[in-house]
Amino acid sequence: MTGTLATVLASVPLAAGWSLHALWWRHRIDQARRDPLTGLPGRQVFQRQAAKLLRGRGAVVVLVDLDRFKALNDTYGHGAGDAVLATCAARLSRWAEEHGGCAARLGGDEFAAVILVGADGLPVALDALSVSLCRPLPYRDHVLMVDASVGAYFAELLPEAPLERAMRRADEAMYTAKRAGGGWNIAETPTPAMTTTNGRRTGRPGTASGGGR
Repeated sequence: MTGTLATVLASVPLAAGWSLHALWWRHRIDQARRDPLTGLPGRQVFQRQAAKLLRGRGAVVVLVDLDRFKALNDTYGHGAGDAVLATCAARLSRWAEEHGGCAARLGGDEFAAVILVGADGLPVALDALSVSLCRPLPYRDHVLMVDASVGAYFAELLPEAPLERAMRRADEAMYTAKRAGGGWNIAETPTPAMTTTNGRRTGRPGTASGGGR
């Protein structure tokens, strides 16, 4: 018995060391998966963080797409576009953290976030996000006008709050806002309202012609 106890006690520092080593590697891997321009997590890290947040009460999935971003790039150059992306990422990240959540860059000028907020507080939160994202940005000798469309969906309306379906509804809400000229929109029901191609809203970049639910 004494020998067994001694063996267990001797293994504790080793086990703790391996645990710390594993955590260190996990942190390094997560850092490597961050977007180099904005510093935000990419899709894979975001999915893991979001899955935890979606277990919380009042979890909301938010998608953000910058409007007229290509025109801004074409007019002022890619340096200006990068400055807008980095600035919007910082603004979104601060907003998400203020609401107990996290943010990510999905690619291009598309961002996502998950926050924890009550139904009554969501419109106020989205108003604040829209105002923050759309503040003009000084860049060299110019003032860049930033426009964004935001879509949101209460993930708790879905059974077990699957992230993929919640993001799809938030994406549709974002597109509705974009067609209306920007601002924000909240998807009210769990049923998708638009056709999809290869699991994505038809017409989004990366989808071919075709449809189906």
